[in-house]
Amino acid sequence: MITGAKMICEALKLEGVEVVFGYPGGAALNIYDELYKQNDFKHVLVRHEQGAAHAADGYARASGKVGVAIVTSGPGFTNTLTGIATAYADSIPMVLISAQVANSLIGTDAFQEIDAVGMSRPCVKHSYLVKTIEELPRVLKEAFFIARSGRPGPVHIDIPKDITAIKGEFKYPSEVNMKTYKPTYKGNPRQIKRLASALMEAKKPLLYIGGGCISSNSSEAIRKFVEKTKVPAVCTLMGLGVLEHDNPYNLRMAGMHGSYRANMAMSECDLLISLGARFDDRITGKTSEFAKLAKIAHIDIDPTSISKIIKADFPIVGDVGSVISDLLDEVKEFEFDLSTWHSVLDRHESLYPSFSYEDSDEILKPQWVINECAKITPNANIITDVGQHQMWVAQFFKFNEPRRLSTSGGLGTMGYSIPAALGVAFAKNNEVVLNFAGDGSFLMNIQELMTLTAERKKVINIILNNAYLGMVRQWQTRFYNERYSETNLEDVQPDYEMLARSFGCDSFRVKSKDEFIKAYHECLKSPRTCVIDVVISRFEDVLPMVPAGAAIYNMILPQKLITKDSK
Repeated sequence: MITGAKMICEALKLEGVEVVFGYPGGAALNIYDELYKQNDFKHVLVRHEQGAAHAADGYARASGKVGVAIVTSGPGFTNTLTGIATAYADSIPMVLISAQVANSLIGTDAFQEIDAVGMSRPCVKHSYLVKTIEELPRVLKEAFFIARSGRPGPVHIDIPKDITAIKGEFKYPSEVNMKTYKPTYKGNPRQIKRLASALMEAKKPLLYIGGGCISSNSSEAIRKFVEKTKVPAVCTLMGLGVLEHDNPYNLRMAGMHGSYRANMAMSECDLLISLGARFDDRITGKTSEFAKLAKIAHIDIDPTSISKIIKADFPIVGDVGSVISDLLDEVKEFEFDLSTWHSVLDRHESLYPSFSYEDSDEILKPQWVINECAKITPNANIITDVGQHQMWVAQFFKFNEPRRLSTSGGLGTMGYSIPAALGVAFAKNNEVVLNFAGDGSFLMNIQELMTLTAERKKVINIILNNAYLGMVRQWQTRFYNERYSETNLEDVQPDYEMLARSFGCDSFRVKSKDEFIKAYHECLKSPRTCVIDVVISRFEDVLPMVPAGAAIYNMILPQKLITKDSK
């Protein structure tokens, strides 16, 4: 017989958990007392509960394992809501354990009581309120199973304090059998044959690669498919790295800030095969104009996603890797000739190369900074916050592997990157971890610099500082007649160099190319977390850009195309 708190630790051990991110509090004291006694996994004390959720998220994205966070009741839990919603939007496997007031106090407005399950329900894959010690082992087992299986996602377990104190028999289930939850991994053979026939007849087929391809570890299967069929592919922000950057069939990112060639390919194709993608509005633009010449194949393990936004002609529920391998088997004897289609796409690329910018020796351009980082550390693990810098990284960093980019795609969470980088640093020990942030987003969870220092983890943080909330400023420039309402930060910035040093980091402020290269090499040599405050061009825009609500072929394009990112 062991306590509920001990059961939690035993379950984490049996699930192979290596690291837990968390913050203690009154209702969680029994759990933290057991954490103190055990040596099976590491607990990382973050400085804010939101940081715990983002760190677990970053760990999960980089490692492919379930991220785990533990917090206390009331505000301890509510501070994690942004983090679990971020994970939910991007289908990231996570188990969040929150302590709750004792069962006898639930519903009495007790100190630090909140209806945690009621609040988490809209932004988790599943949630539990544990009411008896007998059900705790089953709930813990199911939580990990649900988080990592099917379409991954966060699972929330709310555990009253008395449950963590009383003893019960710990019988941890060896497997899970839930009548109402049985993910389908194998695609329907008849639908796959139908799609194979359509593919062999298509003149302008196109793959549309989403984050589900990374979640399902399907990159190798997709690369084999592309190599055999020569079908070109576009990807979403979340799908970067599934195909190698320089793969000749990789048309790069599509959507609001996608390449001209990728967006025109989506607009002109006659068969669009979606692989683990959601048809997000940042990809589709005006839905009535989206891929309107094409038959749509939608392959996804989540049946509720299919035809949710764009009606699918070939709906296939299943694991992307399994389905694409079966589809390849169906067409492997067929000789594809897509030379005419590729000629059209090459013409688009020659008109507006993806991606381009006008460089300068007078003022640092963010694209140049990102390109230099990619040249010096091509295999770095990249984390971004949200804003212009996020899109520039997506456009200009050369991703050649899955799980090299951690970014908040679906929810667009500012303040994500520093704690997420903490999680990535634990997942990728001894590898370069590089965080790009804007000067606005960098401040939102800056306290986790202290956690990085305390844990002796090294992250190189690059602030692309234009003294604006840059992406909002860009919209104000183009759609609000340059009325910069509450976005100009020029006169209200901290001294980032001194601020970073107060957290125990090495720090630099740079204004020229030579200064940046010198500082970056200093950071690579340093054993500590570093911050480089990079003063960049204030009015640089992210282009191409599709205005909100417009068709994706109606792009605002760069006026001058002088410097193309090197290959």
